Amino acid sequence: MSLFSDPFDADVRLHPPGCACGRHASPPVAASTPTDTRGEAADIHARAVDAAVMRALFPNDLQRRRFLKAVGSGTALAAISSLFPLGAAREAFAQGAGAIEKPRLKVGFIPITCATPIIMAHPLGYYSRHGLDVDVVKTAGWAVIRDKALAGEYDAAHMLSPMPLALSVGAGSQPIPWAMAAVENINGQAITLAMKHKDRRDPRDWKGFRLAVPFDYSMHNYLLRYYLAEHGLDPDRDVQIRAVPPPDMVANLRAGNLDGFLAPDPVNQRAVYDGVGFIHLLSKEIWDGHPCCAFSVSKRFIAENPNTYRALLKAILDATSYAAQSENRKEIAAAIAPANYLNQPVTVAEQVLTGTYADGLGQVRQDPQRIGFDPFPYESFAVWILTQMKRWGQIDGDVNYADVAREVFLATDASRMMRELDMPVPEAGKPVTIMGKAFDAGAPEAYVSSFAIRRG
Repeated sequence: MSLFSDPFDADVRLHPPGCACGRHASPPVAASTPTDTRGEAADIHARAVDAAVMRALFPNDLQRRRFLKAVGSGTALAAISSLFPLGAAREAFAQGAGAIEKPRLKVGFIPITCATPIIMAHPLGYYSRHGLDVDVVKTAGWAVIRDKALAGEYDAAHMLSPMPLALSVGAGSQPIPWAMAAVENINGQAITLAMKHKDRRDPRDWKGFRLAVPFDYSMHNYLLRYYLAEHGLDPDRDVQIRAVPPPDMVANLRAGNLDGFLAPDPVNQRAVYDGVGFIHLLSKEIWDGHPCCAFSVSKRFIAENPNTYRALLKAILDATSYAAQSENRKEIAAAIAPANYLNQPVTVAEQVLTGTYADGLGQVRQDPQRIGFDPFPYESFAVWILTQMKRWGQIDGDVNYADVAREVFLATDASRMMRELDMPVPEAGKPVTIMGKAFDAGAPEAYVSSFAIRRG
């Protein structure tokens, strides 16, 4: 259930359900008390805010009911108050439902084309269209963007799709409730190798290679590992895989520190542009339509700033819809190429976004789906990502795949905002096929166990 569901659902009400005003244990007490409509309205607003916070913390209905039953509504409210400024949130809501609580925001991004909707929404006016003054902040690497988001220096952030899941389940740290509100891009990655390896196209010949991905919790890492394992290589024993920030990848390839990488664009195209690498294959050849990056926010931000969150998500969805249209790609490339955004030659950004590109081996290729923009956070995507975290030992023990997917990938919120923007809303499920093999999101443990090469 979403933050935008009916805030007076009896299953999640934090106040006693006795009478209509919600302040009395029974109708007779209420009847003997003078009517104060202003107080009643304030109480209704308070209940709406409390319920919204509760849903943000416990999006799963069953977990929410169990929590309330275990601790009681009074204790639950006290616990929430210790984590969130409920008073300020109630006051903001009471002053006008729909008012943006925090119009000036900072959103962090990594300078890659995967962040196109987040970046282009600034120069092309999508944030201001939805009542926001957003400072988009270029950031060096994923660990930095994660830390700044956790510290509250960024109100929202461009993250890799697995990062909100890793934060929420506590992979490598204490769990922190996080949300993947929209997919920033689909596809948009490639395996690029150093020019000296142009005659070594068979992955079985890559033993001893030093390869890079942008972050341990990334689609790049999981797709590279999947690709290598399908060709009989153990990613942890037969090659070296290291995390390298995208802005540093081409320099490391040029210096001979890397044999190749599975990277986001425009890193791959820049390696071709500089003559130091060639595109071995596009990531869509491994999984066509895979998610890459995410527009992410903390559950705390959603709870404290529900109207700001709605406006911000709408701005991102609006920008994504524009980016999805191929006829707009050259305009977008020109808008996001400058130094304060991608800091790339326009031709590099254009080759990625239009799909007409040089491969580094003397060919000009055409693939309009090299990068795509479909913002819907399919829960099946999240389940697959979780299976790979389990496969490679990043998470241990039992995983409630469906619940985690539903709580982190906010498909309900995306659906509602897309309808309000008159955007087509897809079904919640989507078939997933990787290297010709279908993935059943309903049987994740069997899927993990099916791999001969795995850690978990």
